[in-house]
Amino acid sequence: MVEITVESAFGVVYPLLRLAAACVVIWYASGCSSEPRMYSGVATGVVSGFLTFAYLQPLFIPVGIEVAIIALYVLCISASFVGISLGVLLPLIFPGVCLGVAVALLVGCTAAITNSLYFPITSTALGLLGMILSSRCSQSVVTALASCIIGGGVAAGFLVKGLFAYMSDVTRGFQVHPPQSSGFEDYNFSISTEIMFGLVWIISSVLVASLLVYRDGNFRSLNLLALFRFGYMSVPTTDSGAGQAPKQKSPTSNRRDAVSLSPDAYNMFDPADLPPRLAEYANMVYSACEDLGNFFGFQDSSVRNQAEHLLILLSNNRRYMSSHILPPSLQPPSPIHALHAKVFSNYMKWCRAMSVMPNFSKMNTSMSAPPAVASRVVDLVLWFCVWGEGSNLRHMPECLWFLYHKMMEEYTQSEGFSQTRSLYAGHFLDYVVTPVYEILFKNMKSNADHVEKRNYDDFNEFFWSRNCLKYKYCSENGDEGVDLEGLGSNISGPLPGESVPSIAEGLSNAPKTFLEKRSWLRSVMALSRIIEWHIVTFYLLSVTAFSRELNWGWVKSIQYASAAFWIFNALHLCWNLLEVWAVYPGVHLTAASVCGSIFTLMSRFLVLVYQTLYFMWAFSPQKGFYMGLEADKIFWWWQYVWISLLCMVPYFIEGIFQVWPALSTKLYTSQNDYVQSFLNILYPLSRLYVGKEVHESFGHAVVYILFWWTMIAWKLFFSYIFEVFSMVLPSIQLTDDYFNYPNQSLTKMMLLLTLRWFPQFLVYVIDMSIWYAVWQAFAGTAVGFSDRLGDVRSIEDIRANFGRAPESFCKKMLSPDAGSRRGSSASFMTTSNQNMSQGENSSLLGSDPHKLQSYVNRILDVRIQKWVMFSAAWNEIIDHFRDEDLVSNAERDNLRFSRFEGFNQAIYLPVFQTAGVIENILSELERPCDEYKDSRTGNFSDEEYFKPISENVTMLTAASEVYELGSYLFAQMLGPVHAADINVIMSTLLDWAENGTLSGRVRCENIRGVFTHFVALVQIMSKGLGKRVPASKPRSKKKAVTSESGGTKALGGMGRRALSVTSLASMENESKPEKEHESPKIIVDALRDQVRDKFRNLAHTMKGLITNLNSDARSRDVVDRITFLLSMENGFLWDDAYASDQLDEISRNITYKAVLKKTYGLVACHPDEVEPKSAEVRRRLTFFTNTLFMDMPDAPSIHDMFSWNVLTPYYSEPVTYGKDDLEKRTDALGVTTLLYLQTLYRSDWNNFLERLGIQDDEKIWSKKYMNETRRWASNRAQTLTRTVNGMMYYEKALRLLANLERLDPDTTNDLLNEKFGYIVTCQIYGNMKRNQERKADDIDYLMHRYPHLRISYIDTIRLNRSGSVLCYSVLVKSDGKGNIQEVYRVRLPGNPIIGEGKPENQNHAMIFTRGEFVQTIDMNQEGYFEEALKMRNCLQEFAKREGPLPTTILGLREHIFTGSVSSLANYMALQELSFVTLGQRVLTRPLHVRLHYGHPDVFDKLFFITRGGISKSSKGINLSEDIFAGYNNVIRGGAVGFKEYLQVGKGRDVGMSQIYKFEAKLSQGAGEQSLSRDVYRMCNRLDFYRLLSFYYGGIGHYFSNVLTVLTVYVVVYLMAVLAIYDLERIGDRLITPMGTIQMLLGGLGLLNTIPLFATLGVERGWWPAIREIVQVFASGGPLHFMFHIQTKATYMAQTILVGGAKYRPTGRGFVTQHTAFDEQYRFFASSHLYLGVELAAGLVLMGVFTDAGQYFGRTWSLWLSSFSFLS
Repeated sequence: MVEITVESAFGVVYPLLRLAAACVVIWYASGCSSEPRMYSGVATGVVSGFLTFAYLQPLFIPVGIEVAIIALYVLCISASFVGISLGVLLPLIFPGVCLGVAVALLVGCTAAITNSLYFPITSTALGLLGMILSSRCSQSVVTALASCIIGGGVAAGFLVKGLFAYMSDVTRGFQVHPPQSSGFEDYNFSISTEIMFGLVWIISSVLVASLLVYRDGNFRSLNLLALFRFGYMSVPTTDSGAGQAPKQKSPTSNRRDAVSLSPDAYNMFDPADLPPRLAEYANMVYSACEDLGNFFGFQDSSVRNQAEHLLILLSNNRRYMSSHILPPSLQPPSPIHALHAKVFSNYMKWCRAMSVMPNFSKMNTSMSAPPAVASRVVDLVLWFCVWGEGSNLRHMPECLWFLYHKMMEEYTQSEGFSQTRSLYAGHFLDYVVTPVYEILFKNMKSNADHVEKRNYDDFNEFFWSRNCLKYKYCSENGDEGVDLEGLGSNISGPLPGESVPSIAEGLSNAPKTFLEKRSWLRSVMALSRIIEWHIVTFYLLSVTAFSRELNWGWVKSIQYASAAFWIFNALHLCWNLLEVWAVYPGVHLTAASVCGSIFTLMSRFLVLVYQTLYFMWAFSPQKGFYMGLEADKIFWWWQYVWISLLCMVPYFIEGIFQVWPALSTKLYTSQNDYVQSFLNILYPLSRLYVGKEVHESFGHAVVYILFWWTMIAWKLFFSYIFEVFSMVLPSIQLTDDYFNYPNQSLTKMMLLLTLRWFPQFLVYVIDMSIWYAVWQAFAGTAVGFSDRLGDVRSIEDIRANFGRAPESFCKKMLSPDAGSRRGSSASFMTTSNQNMSQGENSSLLGSDPHKLQSYVNRILDVRIQKWVMFSAAWNEIIDHFRDEDLVSNAERDNLRFSRFEGFNQAIYLPVFQTAGVIENILSELERPCDEYKDSRTGNFSDEEYFKPISENVTMLTAASEVYELGSYLFAQMLGPVHAADINVIMSTLLDWAENGTLSGRVRCENIRGVFTHFVALVQIMSKGLGKRVPASKPRSKKKAVTSESGGTKALGGMGRRALSVTSLASMENESKPEKEHESPKIIVDALRDQVRDKFRNLAHTMKGLITNLNSDARSRDVVDRITFLLSMENGFLWDDAYASDQLDEISRNITYKAVLKKTYGLVACHPDEVEPKSAEVRRRLTFFTNTLFMDMPDAPSIHDMFSWNVLTPYYSEPVTYGKDDLEKRTDALGVTTLLYLQTLYRSDWNNFLERLGIQDDEKIWSKKYMNETRRWASNRAQTLTRTVNGMMYYEKALRLLANLERLDPDTTNDLLNEKFGYIVTCQIYGNMKRNQERKADDIDYLMHRYPHLRISYIDTIRLNRSGSVLCYSVLVKSDGKGNIQEVYRVRLPGNPIIGEGKPENQNHAMIFTRGEFVQTIDMNQEGYFEEALKMRNCLQEFAKREGPLPTTILGLREHIFTGSVSSLANYMALQELSFVTLGQRVLTRPLHVRLHYGHPDVFDKLFFITRGGISKSSKGINLSEDIFAGYNNVIRGGAVGFKEYLQVGKGRDVGMSQIYKFEAKLSQGAGEQSLSRDVYRMCNRLDFYRLLSFYYGGIGHYFSNVLTVLTVYVVVYLMAVLAIYDLERIGDRLITPMGTIQMLLGGLGLLNTIPLFATLGVERGWWPAIREIVQVFASGGPLHFMFHIQTKATYMAQTILVGGAKYRPTGRGFVTQHTAFDEQYRFFASSHLYLGVELAAGLVLMGVFTDAGQYFGRTWSLWLSSFSFLS
């Protein structure tokens, strides 16, 4: 039996492997004709790697350490990649060079030439010859020959042992390798071995050539005679058919006139009746519109639309002509100049980049306006008309500027002012827009991946090159003028007989400008600086740890640490290689790009070679003779240092830019030719049109650099102690065994070291995100407190700050037009002498808008004005709470200010503010006498006694209210019989208080007894009057005397007298009536008797309080009058009929009952009883009150405020729930949506029933209440109704502010139309109408309910049976008469939805927006009335400039309103809350890198519409469309702000499957972002510290999730492998299992909850935050978050590698039914369940085989991960 050993098996397998390798090489080399550029790179790479090995091998072998051989192979591999890059960059040159080198080597090997000069001379000569042939002749033939010879040589090297060594010796000219057996010695050949080597090479090459001919099939392309054929050759296009311009069908065949509109239809303003602010510019704008519309053939509807748009913009720019907005020295000549400068700012930059003069219209003298003004109007009209009909071209801003540039040139050259031509309406669309659109459509609808199709950015970047200027803008074959001016010699005009190609032809041939390759390498390129930092710092920490353990001296430590220079250079070379990989094969490179790449690659590689040589020689164990020099190690180390410093110079320069980012902007924007040439070669990003102004001020930079320095210092310290140093001893033990034990494998040792260090490095990379979360929490807390967030957290805090609220409200939220804003804190003690109008309604916002104005005008005190205006706003807020059914009627009354006509005080504080205050006053009056009496005399004054009360505004006001309201109650209850007595008694008490003698005449310390009886009296009357049924006629026989006294004298501040508005009428005592002769009739009246009893007790007690009866006549008079009041037979206390009549009378008196109710709340309610029960109301009121004291810009007048529109994209989500939706059951166990909502919002439902007066729940579906029921339910779900209702609060808020600022109704309406608009872009509304869907009716109902609302949609009209359609952008509104009126209809070049749906939907509706800013609101958001009041202030943030760049995006705070739906919804809400508040707060300040993460951000509309729009919409790559607006904003020079004094509600997904889809969408979007040009360019242009902020504050979160899951994988498999193969020990030494590290890292994961804790702590308080966090942990929150770590990791990795990113509709509905197990399994099996089982199996195996102990300590966190994936 033959024994099979490893050696014998290897002897059989090894030759077979070499033969297989040779066959693979031959097959691969024969495919060069398919991709000659790639084979050019491969051939160059093979030659480069071989030559590097041949020449460097003699220099590394003498070093004497095995690492030197590894370094040699690293350099050879690097040389191969550099060669590949060079071959790819210059495919016309390097194939010939490689062919010459290969032929020289083949001849030398065959002829056995060993002369050292042969190969250098011969290869150089043949290489030059080959280069000439390759560049001047057929490139494909040269590439094929090079591939054959080089491929044959490599194949021969695999077939014949020793051939590679022999080839190396021939190359060098001397022998380094000892002769090896080639195998030819076994045969008796008559020729030498060298010739046999050459013959094998030749045969292999012939075999490659034969196979090449066989596979190619095109023999003519391989004709060798082509080598000698010179002259011009046709250049093939990259894609078949792609280079041909699309055939244009006749545009007029598919042209259909727009549907005729009503002649009376207009949007915001009737052109025939414009307000003065717009009429000023109307003639100029309309004249220019008519002229340009005829000249270029713009659509009439589009022109009308843009005319109104432009007029509104011009009217709004009038603000800059006001001296209180801009000083006269900075004011523009006119609003037209201001608007023109902003709109055309990007055009001016584009002209500078294209090196052409901007085209503006000539000075037109035909208009009745200054020429400079009129010409600018023409410019603006042309631009807005081009933009308005641009459709999908609006995503390509430089394309629009190209069109404007060419069209304005044609207009001015053709003297368009004299109207030289008139084209049909639609000509511009048919011959300019449509041809470009068709090219866009073809590419965007392609199913190919990103690298194989062009997107919007690729087409737009075609216009970043001056080549675009040689094309004409129109595709019509006419006599258009051709702009050849300023093109220079590089772009020639058409030859005679030739036509100028259209821009559509140019775009059809335009290559891609960026390849979004699906590879992790694309992400690595973007994040190269972060990766570089982690690698270098990890190495330096490792050197420090080994130095500490091995006691290295500082010299040796520095020498080892200096290897970081080598790492820097090697990594930079890697990044340069990846740059070449990134542009191959589809990106066209300029000569500057190629030269720059070649220079960088070759210089970096050469430096790397010398670095490696010097470093190896510096650590050689023996003294050597290298490069003709004999020197010691120190000499070579210093050589290494000097050459390393040379390659580190760019890093040192860049380091300066990181600390002072503005320097980089100055460099990039420099106009110096030498600087630009230098940048073009070495810094590729400088060639781009964008990315030149991306910096922050030095002051901001210092702050965020300090943030990162402190965090990095801590991170390095922590990582050194727990991640690096702990690995030093095991590594030393492994290395020690290798050196001290025989038969130890270097490969095994290196593998074990790598396996043990790799998880540590992964943790080192991940933990930065954890520390970022901690630092983010600290910074966010500090910034939150500095912004005064959380100052008001409860109703008690509102009470404490309520006295300051009116001052802040009027100062910040009202303009000076609303009245004086000067004065101290407001007081209710001062009143006006003017009489109140008796006819005014109690509502401050009644039907007559002059009511409040007239009321305020009558009040002379400025402080009272502030309270009145604040009360108006506050009451409106509370009334809206009631309309939303958040509060009941009683809660509404307790929260509102009160106002009673004719009373002393203008307004009365809300009950919730004064409830319980009287009790505090009584406590102060009963305090020990030692606190206020003079210790020497024992006397005291009113001032000292009442000091605690008089110093507290609320107490003082409450006392005043009790006095005044109590006086009114007594006077009205007792009637005219006792009027004089009551008047004298109350006046006397007031006089005593004002004279400072009250405490001397009244026992104030015993006043609680009176107050107790007064409370009892008020309680009885409150209960009884509401149920009392008045008698039909008076019971008393005497003449009834009535008095409608409006008020009494008020207690004016315990020390001064205030004049009342009206006083109690002076009444004479009636003479006693004659005694009745008939027997009195007994009247049974229980309420009367109870009231009498309580009043008697009150009066008797009050008599006991009066002192000084003997010495003071007025005191005796008061007591006598009280006694007389108690004893009058015909008075209230003894005359039953009179008393009952009085009670009947006051029960009919609405004012009396209102005063009684107010008084009851004031004296009889505990503060807790009058607080709102709704947590939502408490949250909104506390937030609103808190924001009044935050830093907020002062509000300008409504005339001068910025204008804005709100835009909401809508597809087919629920509009308003119908009865069937609310009562539908999905299964037997499911509940109806209505029942679910009734249960979830029980108190709201009760308030709803109370508001409508419904006693029976069955009536909710009656015709009377059905719509209200549907609205109630819809306003508690994520519906369009909820969103529209919230956004239309802006209109109501502006109306209130206009009312407060004394604007008349007409002016208010005009300003509302000018300043605000709301457009819902309902994409398929037209189809809904045609299909008679209920959603369309619900949308119509919204338009009728909110006349200011506009709906835009895409309408399609079928032309023929073949399916051809015309598409229109349509705007409709309600005409106020119950009909829907079409306003504009703009024909489109085709279906505009060719990219991502949502941004395309927004883009088509943008042309209907008005104003300077646009706020984007999603379908799952809502607004609040109290927040809408602050929008005017919010827009003023754009007028501020806190940094070097203008604010162009303003982020707003969001409140997640779905947190109460379920535990999962609460997790989602908390996670989102942390991000949308604290996360974005820190990204804004101090990090200054916040972007746009979604709605409700506000955009500078003019900035964005001239730079590509508010989102990007290329299919797939722009899946997360919103974030790209932020990217685009940053690289185009905009800044982003974020303010938290205004909030918008937002809903999130509430079910498991919904959350899963949402997280999957976000993760896929993040994966696509990492491949995009935007992220790559941003990451390479931001300074390093802002890059760290951008990464860890955004996309890095998803990378960290991927790395976390990868770490779990690696750790589980590593532990299992070490256990199974018994590698947990090193020799006999057991490596201590790092259970403590596991525990520590698990604990670090908990640190991720710190941002949430900080967010809740700042806003709710620290104790509620702790309770919330504990609740999250107790309910399994960590498992949920770990589960979705895997969700994010799975979908991000999947997207980067294979694609599949798509929008995933979640529905966002309520989860009212159970999901079947099979559906859940289908959802989660591949992403979670399989992984969980795999991890569990690995941990079980590890547990079976391990003998290291501490199993639970090492695996608990891994088991937790597995369990979370399976649960």
